[in-house]
Amino acid sequence: MRELTHVCVYCGSNTGEDEVFVRRAAQLGRRIASEGLTLVYGGGNVGLMGVIADAALEAGGEVIGVIPEALMRLEVAHRGITRLEVVGTMHERKRRMFDLSHAFIALPGGFGTLDEMFEMLTWRQIGLGDRPCAFLDVNGFYRPLMQMVDRMIEAGFLHPEQKNDLWYGEDDDAMFEWIRRYTPMEASKWLASKRAVDVR
Repeated sequence: MRELTHVCVYCGSNTGEDEVFVRRAAQLGRRIASEGLTLVYGGGNVGLMGVIADAALEAGGEVIGVIPEALMRLEVAHRGITRLEVVGTMHERKRRMFDLSHAFIALPGGFGTLDEMFEMLTWRQIGLGDRPCAFLDVNGFYRPLMQMVDRMIEAGFLHPEQKNDLWYGEDDDAMFEWIRRYTPMEASKWLASKRAVDVR
């Protein structure tokens, strides 16, 4: 079993239009606390970020937030969490969350959620990290994204094994089991071209 004490969750700074997003964020926060794990997240008190942090705290868990100074000035920082770390930039935030965490989970969110999770997958792809990345699907939210990943494979931009290097599904139990048993794939980033192309 892999070491697992800190779990990073990426999620929206909005709550979304479907109340199931809020319910599942709260459920995951409580689950992380009940497992005796520390939640690492973006440090906000708004949207699904605030929901998951509050749920983990109410369940007796520890919560570490990492937030850049610019967002502190917008007064969206959660002042009631176990520890709030303030960094200079968004890049520093991602690096600090990586350093703190043993696994990464994406709940529904927008550009920021995808940016953060895909940077972790990219680092994994080029050998800069070996930590599991999971997309917790809620009401089919990530289904089109997984179809896009399949399209990347079909078009020759992604090795099939690299899809196997992430988890996608709806079941919290299955997700945590996969995280604990995760073994990094060793597929090369580079794919041999299947045909010669005349670029003249």
